[in-house]
Amino acid sequence: MELGGALSIFLGICVSCLLLISTWKRMYKEGKLPPGPTPLPFIGNLLQIKTSEPFKSFLALQQKYGPVFTVYLGPRRVVVLCGHEAVKEALVDQAEEFSGRGEMASIDRNFNGFGVALANGERWKQLRRFSLTTLRNFGMGKRSIEERIQEEAQYLLEEFRKTKGLPFDPTFFLSRTVSNVISSVVFGSRFEYDDKVFLSLLRMINESFIEMSTPWAQEKGNPSSEFNLKNLVLTTLNLFFAGTETVSSTLRYGFLFLMKHPEVEEKVHQEIDHIIGLNRIPASEDRMNMPYTDAVIHEIQRLTDIVPMGVPHTVMRDTQFRGYHLPKGTNVFPLLGSVLGDPKYFSNPQKFNPGHFLDEKGRFKKNDAFVPFSSGKRVCLGEAMARMELFLYFTTILQSFSLKSLVAAKDIDLSPKLSGFGNIPPTYEVCLVPR
Repeated sequence: MELGGALSIFLGICVSCLLLISTWKRMYKEGKLPPGPTPLPFIGNLLQIKTSEPFKSFLALQQKYGPVFTVYLGPRRVVVLCGHEAVKEALVDQAEEFSGRGEMASIDRNFNGFGVALANGERWKQLRRFSLTTLRNFGMGKRSIEERIQEEAQYLLEEFRKTKGLPFDPTFFLSRTVSNVISSVVFGSRFEYDDKVFLSLLRMINESFIEMSTPWAQEKGNPSSEFNLKNLVLTTLNLFFAGTETVSSTLRYGFLFLMKHPEVEEKVHQEIDHIIGLNRIPASEDRMNMPYTDAVIHEIQRLTDIVPMGVPHTVMRDTQFRGYHLPKGTNVFPLLGSVLGDPKYFSNPQKFNPGHFLDEKGRFKKNDAFVPFSSGKRVCLGEAMARMELFLYFTTILQSFSLKSLVAAKDIDLSPKLSGFGNIPPTYEVCLVPR
């Protein structure tokens, strides 16, 4: 038994060594990849990456290996990009090479490469063209997107007034109101907040989109067309989920930042009162005359860092990048959070400071490292609508209410409840005091 046990251990070691040698040979054969920690057989570098804090794990590896490095998530090879320069060089300067959508295991099992956000190749080109044209045209039939947002913001104010200044969790209110904007665009109508149909909306998306897909029913005879029912339904799901969660979470986080910094909220109130007043509904054109409010919203977006890991890309062909060779199909993680917190572009990246977006005269100042919607060919389709929503919702709410925290400003915890692919805002209660 002892001899057999020793033999088993010896064979196990031999197999492990062979696998390790095979891995290194494969890496050598594929060319000069960016540096990175040595992967173990089967598990790659998973021991060096905390599943509860992958973004922080990648930042730690950056300190050792630099802004471009390679890790193995099991057998899957991933090149990680950190900081504004590296991400820009890939997604903008070499946009075509890095335009593929990488693997996302938790989502792929539901979408399987269908829908505009996760598609590649000709499928992605056709669906992106369709989505952009549709959103542009939706600008929008008889009613513009701005009018839809303004209307929904007024419905939200009605719900807020019902709280009568008492503490409440804003999560439900904000997710429903933002979802209603998307619903109004996609389905042509909004829903009452207590509508049972609205509460089960996700189960209805498939059926509701059948009617919308009929204009492309001539496409059934075109074998190269990507306008099939599955693609159109899942493209709608992409728009719906992305347009709901990102904006509502940013608004929720925004309330926290303003309660943590009441002096900032007061300056926003003053600018709203001066430019808009208390009797007119805010409009998107007001933004150009409200540099401080615009800067505050940008800083909220920057620190909310809603998708710190970015959405994975893949290189479409063998690619030379910063002296390295990235074989076709290599997955790439552009860490947007590392760009939004790049100390070369933000003087004190961990601190909430609207001054990051203001010049010495108080005028709004653009910053190239502000990329919450990503950049390049895979930039978020709904960026313009999301920016409009954030401005109109913040100004509409703060025009009518002041925020009151249940705890002292110094005790407000801004740490996300969960931080993985996305940063999930902590749960809290707020009181809205009529102005």
